Amino acid sequence: MWLPCRCTTKYVAASIRRGVSASFLHVLRRGRSSWNSAAFMPESAGFEGVSGRDALHDYSVSHSENFWAAVARQRLNWIRPFDAVQDCDLSQGRIKWFEGGKLNVSVNCLDRHVHTCPERVALIWERDERGSEVRYTYRELLEMTCRLGNLLRRHGVKKGDCVTIYMPTCPLAVASMLACARIGAAHNVVFAGFSSEALAERIRDAQSSTVITVNQGVRGGKITELKRTVDAAVQSCPTVRQVFVAMRTEKRVEMADRDIALEEEMLKEDVVCEPAAMDSEDVLFLLYTSGSTGKPKGLVHTQAGYLLYAALTHRYVFGYHDGDVFGCVADIGWITGHSYTVYGPLANGGTTVLFESTPVYPDPGRYWDMVERLRINQFYGAPTAIRLLIRYGDQWVKKYDRSSLTTLGSVGEPINTEAWEWYNRVVGEGRCPVVDTWWQTETGGICIAPKPSEPDAEIVPGMAMRPFFGIKPVLMDTEGKLLTSNNTSGALCMAQPWPGMARTIHNNHQRFLETYFHPYPGYFFTGDGAYRSQEGYYQITGRLDDVINVSGHRIGTAEIEDVVNQCSAVAESAVIGYSHNIKGQGVYAFVVLKKGVDVQEVDLSKQLNNMVSEKIAKYACPDFIQFAKRLPKTRSGKIMRRVLRKVVDCDLEGLGDLSTLDDPAAVQEIIEGHEKVLSK
Repeated sequence: MWLPCRCTTKYVAASIRRGVSASFLHVLRRGRSSWNSAAFMPESAGFEGVSGRDALHDYSVSHSENFWAAVARQRLNWIRPFDAVQDCDLSQGRIKWFEGGKLNVSVNCLDRHVHTCPERVALIWERDERGSEVRYTYRELLEMTCRLGNLLRRHGVKKGDCVTIYMPTCPLAVASMLACARIGAAHNVVFAGFSSEALAERIRDAQSSTVITVNQGVRGGKITELKRTVDAAVQSCPTVRQVFVAMRTEKRVEMADRDIALEEEMLKEDVVCEPAAMDSEDVLFLLYTSGSTGKPKGLVHTQAGYLLYAALTHRYVFGYHDGDVFGCVADIGWITGHSYTVYGPLANGGTTVLFESTPVYPDPGRYWDMVERLRINQFYGAPTAIRLLIRYGDQWVKKYDRSSLTTLGSVGEPINTEAWEWYNRVVGEGRCPVVDTWWQTETGGICIAPKPSEPDAEIVPGMAMRPFFGIKPVLMDTEGKLLTSNNTSGALCMAQPWPGMARTIHNNHQRFLETYFHPYPGYFFTGDGAYRSQEGYYQITGRLDDVINVSGHRIGTAEIEDVVNQCSAVAESAVIGYSHNIKGQGVYAFVVLKKGVDVQEVDLSKQLNNMVSEKIAKYACPDFIQFAKRLPKTRSGKIMRRVLRKVVDCDLEGLGDLSTLDDPAAVQEIIEGHEKVLSK
């Protein structure tokens, strides 16, 4: 694996305007103690009548063009200024931002910081082997990116091509993404846990001629044969001409004629690579996400709008300040890794952690040992991982110094109240705000979160709460009518566009329109349900296809799970609906207990039903409760509810490809447990 050479290089200071000025950083630090809009966001000095967070948000929605124009001019380096702020029409699914402008994303993430602070650490690679972290400065990352960009150019990759990246979270993966951006190629990062069939499908849809991978992956002490997976995938991908292979381990792998030794060839390249001037709306990357039809959809994100939104949300949702260490533990194969491990932090000149391991390797203290060693300030993880760690007890957290932490973030699914409170009380010692963030691959960045807010504003456990700047959420009823009152639930939509949103589905714009814009004409439909409290705060109730209709009563599975997870014996749960002869749908709950809990399942089932009855209603009580050692999950930690539904529906032939699961053996355990439940 490419390691920093630690050699010194002279740089001639160039005159370049930084996107975030030194004076801005000064006023940010000065403004921590009291809220002042201009200190908090310098651009707001030109926004008439703005004097607080709420007023700033109102302005960003009511004067959207002025807001985004000011922020874009200040925070991005432009080769050519944009002519128009936006050309958007949600009724037609048309989204265009900053047209006429030209820029290069890699320059915004690397070069401008190298000119002012070349030896600042850009990446800290937290390798699977604990205690063997490697740091890369902005200078070193730029050199790596330029060598790789030149290599791709030499091998025929040109502006507009799409390069597929099938790599674990590592510095070369980041450099690969940035090298594509530098030469004007789009990247298609595929999660390194996907099977050869899943990888091949994404390569074919993206029409990639170039793939970048590694010989082997290392995660949780286990070796995965990534090169072998690529070899199998490209057999059915006639467009692939070349595969660049990096070395994560010492093991040599079989190399075909199309295979190229990445590090060896990079050494032959120059450390200067001319950046391509890209239009604001040129494609930056494709990222495939699951679709309701089962066929993955390649969401398209473009240059300027995406980068601006990732940078702005990273700085303000997490309270990121110059010199902080940002620890997002998401894999780069997901949108969270794109926005908050790579693009957001690097655009802000930050130090970002690349986490290659698992929360429990070599023991359940891994996260917190890392926090102590790397002095992480903001930690961003998934509720699933938090619930997993609760099972092991507080001692694994308290063993390590977490005094560096200032903000704790949650991403991927709604966080239940018990996990939120443990995260706040045990991990954050009651002094770190917990930001439960709601967003999607489609949104590009965080849309609803407790922060930023007025100083000392309340944070309600388990609620995403406040829309970010420029975001205008609304709730719609089943008839497609706008719900204007508070203390109500409905389909979560967005009433106006923002720069970070996806532009289309690759090769299928009609599907893009039908999925996101046709259900509620004039609005962007998120597919999620939400509750708006009396105070106007938003709580995500789950996917609308995760809503169960019991005897005419609609209830979100996330709401039932939240109650079940409040039981002191429960580590986590998953609730699904199943076909019921009388009620239409019944409630089936899978429950995982905390380690060391010794209770009678019959007694605990009664307790859980009583809790659901008391906190929601009797109709929401589970008809069946299946206790399990673990739940089937993806390697990113998401519970595979689709698999659970197939098991409960006794449709085992419809389980599909299980190779993307963290441990496919968990499915067999669920099947056997389900058979026992039915036999009772």
